[in-house]
Amino acid sequence: MSVELDIASLANALQEAAAVEILPRFRNLGEGDVRVKTEAIDLVTEADEAAERLIRARVAEFMPDALFVGEEAVASDPSLLEKLGDADLAVVVDPIDGTYNFAAGLPLFGVMLSVVSKGETVAGIIFDPMGNDWVIAEKGSGAWLCSADGSQTQLQVVPAPELSQMVGIANTGYFEVETRRRLLNNLADVRLFTSYRCAAHEYRIFCGGHMHFLMYNKLMPWDHLAGTLISQEAGAYAARFDGSPYLPNHVSGGLLLAPDKETWTALREKIFTV
Repeated sequence: MSVELDIASLANALQEAAAVEILPRFRNLGEGDVRVKTEAIDLVTEADEAAERLIRARVAEFMPDALFVGEEAVASDPSLLEKLGDADLAVVVDPIDGTYNFAAGLPLFGVMLSVVSKGETVAGIIFDPMGNDWVIAEKGSGAWLCSADGSQTQLQVVPAPELSQMVGIANTGYFEVETRRRLLNNLADVRLFTSYRCAAHEYRIFCGGHMHFLMYNKLMPWDHLAGTLISQEAGAYAARFDGSPYLPNHVSGGLLLAPDKETWTALREKIFTV
């Protein structure tokens, strides 16, 4: 990787945002602190906005030339997304992934950051505020679980069993109704599928070897760039539904991750027949 990164400072910025702006508001949101964006299940809270402001300020201190693409910044200025693919250097942030869970008082949310250089994701970080640890990857350096005490454990996806025994994430909520019905019918052939409404933890579980596939349709960069890179560095195979690589400028085309290409192909042909 040719980009020089201070990955520790980036990781610490996410931890600081969680400690200062997110956790004090968890199960403590006041009236007016939660607002609907596009629909009832698409929320933003005061914690999202405050955490993004803090992370943006910290990133500006040591990466002043980077384009900052935050989920809440894009909500205010959608043109930021168009700049991501051509930026020499960009930092993409989801201040709270799993806002719906956070607002409901469910301790299943995370803070995500990725670094994009000339159209390629070169680093990804997912911080778990409740567990106070990170999963981190820099392109070509593997995927690592990093604890607050400084210990590190390398992450590796596990080989998939036969289709009938596979367990994974299938987020079917953003398909047209008829496609959703077909997928839900097909998914009867795997052992178990679910959605935690929190990509941060879904990627962490997959990279930690506890699931065999992840499938998404709506591809916003703050939701998937970090997790996809971390998964690939943990040995996973990732591609859009047409088999093409998933890139930072993609917001559609679906995304399927599996432990290897053979499993990916089987899932695509037998289950995810979109």
